[in-house]
Amino acid sequence: MTRGSLRLRLAVAGAIAICLSLAVAGWGMTRLFSAHVERGAVSELETHLEQVLGGLERDPGGSLTLASEPADPRFRQPYGGLYWQINTADGSLRSRSLWDWQLALPPLSPTEGLAVLDDLQAPDGRRLLGVERSVVLPPSLGGETITLMLAMDRAAVSAAVRSFATDLLPYLTLLALALIAAGWLQLEVGLRPLRELAERLAAIRTGEAQRLGGDLPREVSPLASDFDALLDAREAEMDAARQRAADLAHGLKTPLQALLGESDRLRRTGDEATADTLERIVGRIRQHVDRELTRTRVASRASGSRSDVIEVTASVVAVIARTPDGERLTWETPTKGAEAMPVALDAADLAEAIGTLLENAARYADQCVRISARPVGGGKVEIRVRDDGPGLPDSALTRLLDRGARLDERRDHTGLGLAICREIAEGAGGSLALENAEPGLRARLTLPTPHRPRPDAQPRQSR
Repeated sequence: MTRGSLRLRLAVAGAIAICLSLAVAGWGMTRLFSAHVERGAVSELETHLEQVLGGLERDPGGSLTLASEPADPRFRQPYGGLYWQINTADGSLRSRSLWDWQLALPPLSPTEGLAVLDDLQAPDGRRLLGVERSVVLPPSLGGETITLMLAMDRAAVSAAVRSFATDLLPYLTLLALALIAAGWLQLEVGLRPLRELAERLAAIRTGEAQRLGGDLPREVSPLASDFDALLDAREAEMDAARQRAADLAHGLKTPLQALLGESDRLRRTGDEATADTLERIVGRIRQHVDRELTRTRVASRASGSRSDVIEVTASVVAVIARTPDGERLTWETPTKGAEAMPVALDAADLAEAIGTLLENAARYADQCVRISARPVGGGKVEIRVRDDGPGLPDSALTRLLDRGARLDERRDHTGLGLAICREIAEGAGGSLALENAEPGLRARLTLPTPHRPRPDAQPRQSR
């Protein structure tokens, strides 16, 4: 079993172990009680044997007889459950309860003492428990050797054991339930640090905390420390990567600036075509560099950032509405006085993502672009941008989000805009999807809402 709840597996294993242990304990106690009842029955039979031996005498004819029988009435009732029998050289004497039974007994020497007969069986098949003793009578009774046997039905012993087991079962059941409940409580208390650890990991993922912290039990604390050290190493690597990207961008500025100077020189000499081509190439290089810097920036600060969708959308629309594509369109935006709608994304990154969607919408819209925003389930905000243009083939809706994908090869675009927009959304924990709206195209940008820091959130540890 490798999947599922650890608590459930431990609880089931503990419950099975408890039930098996109590079953074995119940079986053992029943066996002990059975042995105790048998010892009591043997002691009772021995007492009756002494009574039978004490009542022996000789009648006037010289025959051995029992002058007084034991007081228990079961000896006088046919098949009453208690039986005595005396074997002598001249024959045997039997209790009335034996009726027409004759118990076959092996001869014993007088020195063997009392013998317990566990597997004695009556002629009708019922099992008996008996005791047997060979005795040398005194001279007054003839001095011969006789054998005495007392027996009782095992049904009485079995009934007592069954009654004990029946009375014991409810108590064992209650004890099992109590032990299972105690085991579950122990699991709840014992696994609480793991639940707290999971909550802290979730807080780190949502940006509510920066580290797991060290105030955990001794068994879990090394794991938390190693995880925090891993986060430190990851952040150090990200800082180094961002620094390398920044160094690369700054390192390219001088060569690019030199290329722009070369394009100006070519333009002054009258080579307009070469100058335009060179400037276009430089522009594309700059755009690629800016996009990569945007990605590293989003990855580093998305979880701890906050911006307002309504405010950022209004500012981006105000800019795009002044562009040649935007001036000819009608823009429907969220109400300026609407309640703030925050998302966990830096304002500059949100402006770039929304700006990319609005630029595409303005490029292909006929008359109007509609922007709306609303909260959705799971702590997310959905921003919708819809144009009334021709839309896209269904096969191109997903492909257009790939880096470098373009549907209109005649236009001078790199095909990175929607891909970078998707990377910004996914870097913040959101998503971007395109769908045909009939008419037009609808882009759905989903972003998480910011989380308030918890009072016990661990501060970022210095490295």
